[in-house]
Amino acid sequence: MSEAEITRMKQKTTSVSLGTLIGRELRNDKVEQRTIKYGQAALAKKGEDYFLIKPDCQRIPGNPLTSFSVFAIFDGHNGISAAIFAKENLLNNVLSAIPEGISREEWLQALRRALVAGFVKTDLEFQQKGETSGTTVTFVVIDGWTITVASVGDSRCILDTQGGVVSLLTVDHRLEENEEERLRVTASGGEVRRLNVFGCNEVGPLRCWPGGLCLSRSIGDTDVGEFIVPVPHVKQVKISNAGGRLIIASDGIWDALSSDSAAQSCRGLPAELAAKLVVKKALSSRGLKDDTTCLVVDIIPYDHPILPPTPRKKQNLLTSFLFGRRSQNARSNKLSAVGVVEELFEEGSAMLAERLGKDFPLDSSSGLFRCAVCQADMPAGEGLCVNSGPFFSPASKPWEGPFLCATCRRKKDAMEGKRPS
Repeated sequence: MSEAEITRMKQKTTSVSLGTLIGRELRNDKVEQRTIKYGQAALAKKGEDYFLIKPDCQRIPGNPLTSFSVFAIFDGHNGISAAIFAKENLLNNVLSAIPEGISREEWLQALRRALVAGFVKTDLEFQQKGETSGTTVTFVVIDGWTITVASVGDSRCILDTQGGVVSLLTVDHRLEENEEERLRVTASGGEVRRLNVFGCNEVGPLRCWPGGLCLSRSIGDTDVGEFIVPVPHVKQVKISNAGGRLIIASDGIWDALSSDSAAQSCRGLPAELAAKLVVKKALSSRGLKDDTTCLVVDIIPYDHPILPPTPRKKQNLLTSFLFGRRSQNARSNKLSAVGVVEELFEEGSAMLAERLGKDFPLDSSSGLFRCAVCQADMPAGEGLCVNSGPFFSPASKPWEGPFLCATCRRKKDAMEGKRPS
């Protein structure tokens, strides 16, 4: 890329002052009044479950009008080091991938891509420690009435709205249950089969070999193979101002309870008591066979002390629940009906080229290209575009970005089953 092209890209991006950003938030009426109540409960079998609760984060430090909340569960396996590392580093890695000086709407859109970059960067950093444990992650960001969930593994997040309809906001990455992931793993060089004991019939759930992991996505697991990827499924929805309840839990809960059963068991209770009741119900159903951790998060209208009880009367699904892709003409006032959930975004591809976007390859302050995953700055010409290949072709557009440093490009290729020449 020529110096003239770099200069033009610089000119497109201008810095925005803090006062301007705050004024923009106020003028556009982007501050959505709601409050967060939460509860947590857990029972330990192996002691490998960890959780993160950050209810008072700010998009603009010092400006309470830009607050958002983060809740996450990390279900470790083969040790606790990956779960602890992800708990301590994932949030910062996600936020570092979001450009500064953007509006709330732009921030929510950039968050979808930043979650992918943050998960992959956290996995890369953990690999450098040389440890072999792994962890599932269910990572939830709440901004106003908008909920964004990123997940790898088999921990789960469900949404229970005031219409009494339960929505699953995650996808389980268990090989036994996910045919698409089985095909991806085998296409990348892994083997999927059950455990073979002394030449007898295969037993147990489907596993990925080498390593014998039952999951197809996680953070860590460096001894298993790069086809176990950290690229998360991401889903973003907006609920009505009637509020809703999130139940975020490790598989110790979901192996014992269905999504509907977990939601119904604690309706009408405060979040703290609800979390304890869900754990108690799972324990009574299956016994303590795994670490069992549950977070209950209530998103409540600002003037309500608790989440209003779900109406007992059966309602017409057509009027009480809408769940579809957002249209170009969608307006927030369409979300006034009780129990309405609007799907804003969903993507689960494991291919980085499909997940990172193309719109900010250049750091305007220095003229350097920035790696879309690890955020390292690179001189022009050193960055490798995820769209580039050994030959230029009409389908290859390496000048568009996103750009990856050499380390992240090797990670991308390894996840896709490519071998260095």
